[in-house]
Amino acid sequence: MKYLSSVTDAVGDRWRELPKATQRLLTVIFIAGIAVLPMVQIPLLDTPQTDFPSLLFDKIGLYVLMGIGLNVVVGKAGLLDLGYVAFFAIGGYTMAQIGTLLHWSFWLILPLGVVIAMSAGAILGLPTLRLRGDYLAIVTLGFGEIIRITAVNVDWLGANRGVPNIPWPAAIGPLNFEDILNPKPFYWVLLALIILVIWLLKRIDRSRVGRAWEAIREDEDAAELMGVQTLKFKLWAFSIGAGIGGMGGVLFASKVGFISPDNFPLTLSVMFLAIVVLGGSGNIPGVILGALAISYIPERLRGFSEYRVLLFGAALVIMMNLRPQGLLPRRIRGKVI
Repeated sequence: MKYLSSVTDAVGDRWRELPKATQRLLTVIFIAGIAVLPMVQIPLLDTPQTDFPSLLFDKIGLYVLMGIGLNVVVGKAGLLDLGYVAFFAIGGYTMAQIGTLLHWSFWLILPLGVVIAMSAGAILGLPTLRLRGDYLAIVTLGFGEIIRITAVNVDWLGANRGVPNIPWPAAIGPLNFEDILNPKPFYWVLLALIILVIWLLKRIDRSRVGRAWEAIREDEDAAELMGVQTLKFKLWAFSIGAGIGGMGGVLFASKVGFISPDNFPLTLSVMFLAIVVLGGSGNIPGVILGALAISYIPERLRGFSEYRVLLFGAALVIMMNLRPQGLLPRRIRGKVI
């Protein structure tokens, strides 16, 4: 694991030494390579018992987006959230209800779902973000279950029957979403959203908000003594993270065409948190790597049948014992923390 640290540190140092133009060019090449993944077959990456393009959207892409969103709350601001799946569900039900009842376009519902999820994050955060640590975790865990149980018991949300016939996005140029068995157009939209979210979060990191999050994460009491309005900036973190979760929920509901409370179990919140912790809390490339590990490895091991979960769990236990700071921890002032 020390060798892994030295390799990743050397790669990171070398990347920072490159000219900005070279960094941009390599970034564009990398994004282009990711974009064509559903159209090529790579034997080393292929999942024999799972359709690889579907896996890219249904698991890998969504897990990356949700991991990045939760990283804002857990990694950036240092707030432990165990009910993040609630915002994923809010986005999904926003798409389901407005799409089926009012017949709005997906492209109108998407920003609305983000706003509704952000509002839910602010409403939850205002009375609860004065709590810390385990107490905050318990409250957010309860919120996640409240949303799921509400969906089970409220008839106009479909109750246990769920909501069928959720409309797909309208076509954009060559991208046609009518064939729900073709995940490629959804994957490309999801990839564009991930890039947009990362770009926005990078800008926030360099702003006063990002510096306030870092201060709160390191020592909330000291940050408050230095004049940081901790509640205000924690609300920002909670709302932005919730908005990203709602974005993922809208896209997920439109892709699958049917949702029910069973799509949003507590275990999803645990998986999202595992992505952040395993990848490296506070570091977007680390979170992306964690999402790849959490979503791809179980599918690659599907040939082992029921033993794949055991093997995957054992790998997680070994990994967190040997490298508790995550696969790619964040670096500050030349140190890995």
